[in-house]
Amino acid sequence: MNSFRTQVRQRDTLIGPLLTLGSPEVAEVFTILGYDWMWIDLEHTPLNLERAQILIQAIAGRAGTIVRVPWNDPVHIKRALDLGCDGVMVPQIRTADEARQAVAASKYPPAGIRSVGIARAQQYGLTLQEYVLGANERVAVVLQIEHIDAVPSIDEILEVPEVDAIIIGPYDLSASMGMPGQISHPDVVAVMESLAAACNKHKIAWGAFAPSVATAKAHLSRGATLIALGTDTIHLGNAARSALAEMKQALTRE
Repeated sequence: MNSFRTQVRQRDTLIGPLLTLGSPEVAEVFTILGYDWMWIDLEHTPLNLERAQILIQAIAGRAGTIVRVPWNDPVHIKRALDLGCDGVMVPQIRTADEARQAVAASKYPPAGIRSVGIARAQQYGLTLQEYVLGANERVAVVLQIEHIDAVPSIDEILEVPEVDAIIIGPYDLSASMGMPGQISHPDVVAVMESLAAACNKHKIAWGAFAPSVATAKAHLSRGATLIALGTDTIHLGNAARSALAEMKQALTRE
């Protein structure tokens, strides 16, 4: 079976939720259902590294795991990768230099500056050398483009070697344009379409967060392959709301 990074780079269509809860049972349910990847979020959630590792263990190689680190920082990146995930997502990339820094932090020397440690990724030292020799080929580097300042540099960012995929962040993008939360505003949509077109031109996999299936379909129509479909809490809330409404409707008929 191809590695998750290979699937991303060959632009297979991959669908997965954004995980904000620290529940391994919830992560496992998504895995059992057949989702292709899980976005584990350490930027906007109370999750810590220990909980992230538990989620990765629950998924247990049955789906890809990408950890979004809080910032483009080598310490955050190396600690996330040592959990044994398939790659990292680095937020708020605005320039090619920042993209190069993210890639370097994700790769062992001589390709980068990632420090060698002994943790879960290396099976606690049992496969240290094997992991170190193969990690640079297996670890995916996903960059988030989510600020209007990144738009003039998008071609340069996409030309940075070893950038595997781009995730467009519509909410922060809209905020950087002075329209926070207005992700359907024509100006915001136009910028997202220009970013998508640039990724397609460079044959770089890209995706975006989709709070609904309708939004996901719109991303797919523009060439997206890495779809982040809702969050665990959105799926839970939608299912609970639907079940409650159906039950109340049944009660009114009795």
